[in-house]
Amino acid sequence: MEIFILISLAVLILGGFLCLYRLARGPTAPDRTVAIDILGLILVGFCALLTVRTGEDFYLAVALAWALLSFIGSLALAKKLEGKEFDE
Repeated sequence: MEIFILISLAVLILGGFLCLYRLARGPTAPDRTVAIDILGLILVGFCALLTVRTGEDFYLAVALAWALLSFIGSLALAKKLEGKEFDE
């Protein structure tokens, strides 16, 4: 079980670096938005794996808060890219 968690963490770290690459080199703003959203999901998965590995439930609280903030940020950025104000 331990080797599976370590391999999963390595895959998530690799995915995080690929998202950072897309964030830096993305040709359009929607590409960068998707990269930020996926990076948030990767961090939630990372926190979930840390919870399984350490047994501490604190990481699940961090994952939940990060997921909510990532969702709200994606919605706000989508509205901004669409050209609308936040109160519309």
